Amino acid sequence: MAIQQNIRLSVDAVVFGYTARESISVLLIKRTIEPFLHSWALPGGFVRDHESLEEAVTRELQTESGVHINYLEQLYTFGLPSRDPRGRVVSVAHFALVNPTNFKLAASSDAEDAGWFNIKELPDLAFDHAGIIAEAVKRLRGKIRYQPIGFELLDKKFPIADLEKLYETLLDRPIDRRNFQKKMNHLGILIAHNETQKQLSQGRPAKLFSFNEKRYFQLMKDGIAFEV
Repeated sequence: MAIQQNIRLSVDAVVFGYTARESISVLLIKRTIEPFLHSWALPGGFVRDHESLEEAVTRELQTESGVHINYLEQLYTFGLPSRDPRGRVVSVAHFALVNPTNFKLAASSDAEDAGWFNIKELPDLAFDHAGIIAEAVKRLRGKIRYQPIGFELLDKKFPIADLEKLYETLLDRPIDRRNFQKKMNHLGILIAHNETQKQLSQGRPAKLFSFNEKRYFQLMKDGIAFEV
């Protein structure tokens, strides 16, 4: 006996934003259609018959917020039968971590507004998107334990304090800064420069560093475990 199915496939994008010495934010759009009309939600929508998941999430992100990201990592598949009031909808969520200053938000006909929201001060969200964001935060904090991050988020040259602040913000806790510097030096991904940061106040000028791009991307490819 043939089994009749009425399952639809969708994608959602969890795009985290970080700027030096600030908090972690997430990109949200305000819906223009039911269900959850005028509610804030993650960018996303249904996958078209001819699309791959990657093409669908890229298209939805672009059309709803004006943001184009070359690579989003697949996060998790969310499929509770009750998650969407329109019927049985399974969503494959993706996530990325970017510098918001590199993007200009532009809501389209699919969204009446788009904005960055502190992950600790989120509005009421449509569907199960609060749970999707929580899962993405969990994955992000686990990810930085085995993969160095910061290349896309910090200035070309930066004081080590900015890198430390990035990790403290993502982990949402203090780190042992002396031990952190030793581990980063051991990885060989930082290049020390004979330059210092211009000081806005009195104090010792901070030495500037940059990432060893070749070494950095090799570690990104291989993955490496280091406790922070």
